[in-house]
Amino acid sequence: MDSLAAAPGTGPATSPLPVIRTVRAPRTTADLPADRALVLGILNVTPDSFSDGGDHATTDDAVAHGLRLHYGGADIIDVGGESTRPHADEVPLEEELARVLPVVRALVSAGALVSIDTRHAETARQALDAGAGIVNDISGDGYDPDMPALVAERQVPYILTHRRGTAKTMDGMAQYGDVVAEVAAELTSLRDRFVEAGVDAGQIILDPGIGFAKTDEHNWEILRNLDVFLGLGHRVLVGASRKRFLGTLLASAGRTAAPAERDHASLAVATLAAASGAWGVRVHDPQAALDAVKVAAAVGVR
Repeated sequence: MDSLAAAPGTGPATSPLPVIRTVRAPRTTADLPADRALVLGILNVTPDSFSDGGDHATTDDAVAHGLRLHYGGADIIDVGGESTRPHADEVPLEEELARVLPVVRALVSAGALVSIDTRHAETARQALDAGAGIVNDISGDGYDPDMPALVAERQVPYILTHRRGTAKTMDGMAQYGDVVAEVAAELTSLRDRFVEAGVDAGQIILDPGIGFAKTDEHNWEILRNLDVFLGLGHRVLVGASRKRFLGTLLASAGRTAAPAERDHASLAVATLAAASGAWGVRVHDPQAALDAVKVAAAVGVR
């Protein structure tokens, strides 16, 4: 392997890491370990994400951070060019493409397996053409009508997330009689629509959508009942890292804990999710999460 970068773990943690040139084939889902929960490292190429908006908004910064996530143990790098936080503005398609495609290409060339976090079928298509191997779609019941056909055509893993409404409207739609039963039913209905459109059910990974159209108590209730979602017959992804409900839990002296102060709680949720049998956890700190899921696997809880 012809490397232009220093070895992982050398030099300052904030030093940019050039792209590694590699001659081996891009990593695929077939290369992933099957004996533990997988770790998806979050890479937001955005100026306005709730936790790290603006930190990796340029291509160089995003690639450097993506490589740190890769070297830090992330099995998959989840690249997104549009913030999914509540009330976030939508990003035009061309701007999203400009943000994510160079990053996807660079990380794939470095040997990373990339998932593309997008609600646009065209962004997913071009990211897959650039070497991404997974589509992570948080749009829920507002999915792009072209997405099922794309997933069916490309036969790639597709993360189907529960969400009601849009980023601007979802908080007002967090109304449930039984949140676990209703979210499970709505995910099943969405799953059925994709299968009817030709998607192989085995390609679908379910995400109950922690923080999307849900109150703090709704999020906790879902985490208490992950077995219900695991019982739907699909792999399950849990993404709770640094989310608002953890800030509320950790509030002190009337102040909600800031996103950067939620990492220990995020790790606890990732550990519990892995122990429950989740296929994967989506996190900001993959190195710590990798340790956690390995512990869960060693105890034999998967």
